[in-house]
Amino acid sequence: MRFEPPLELEAVSERLGISKRELAETAGIPASTLHRKSRAQGPFVTARIAEMAEILHRIAGWAGGDRQALAWYRAEPLPAFGGRTAESIVKSGKASALRDYLDHIALGGFA
Repeated sequence: MRFEPPLELEAVSERLGISKRELAETAGIPASTLHRKSRAQGPFVTARIAEMAEILHRIAGWAGGDRQALAWYRAEPLPAFGGRTAESIVKSGKASALRDYLDHIALGGFA
């Protein structure tokens, strides 16, 4: 399934079967951000959730669903990134490199 904009913490967390706090932690959003609506809907949060959702969407078909994609995102070490997980890569602001890697794999490239 595709995540449709606007991506809000509550809707995405419900879809993935995790709490808003878990979603924020997984996306690299400070927990304090959740306490203020203006911050929770701000550009940083929106962008980070969108990056995470896009990657989960790309993986869901390969993984067997949204929740399986989330498990991959959190735990699967990626050799091309020195064994880092997708979660770690996105948290460090390198989502575009991860998207390029996934494009490479989708086109038949090696991991």
